[in-house]
Amino acid sequence: MFKEDVQKVLFHLEELLLEKNKNYGNSALEPLRVFSKVENSEGILVRIDDKLSRIKNSKELRKNDVVDLLGYLVLLCIQKGWTNFNELKN
Repeated sequence: MFKEDVQKVLFHLEELLLEKNKNYGNSALEPLRVFSKVENSEGILVRIDDKLSRIKNSKELRKNDVVDLLGYLVLLCIQKGWTNFNELKN
């Protein structure tokens, strides 16, 4: 059951990230830089901080905030080139 639940969450997170990328473009990894000139990774870190602040200040934990946070963390991994985690296995 655990394996299937992990696979379901990751599958649906992948679908969501691909859909958002299609709708908004690759704005996290390739921002337009109209107003902000910060580096890509810095922009993602700001978004993560904003999302953590929203979670901290909310009266209840919301699914959207948690999923957005997961998405930003995946984008950060992609930006850093962290696409393989084999070295972290024991």
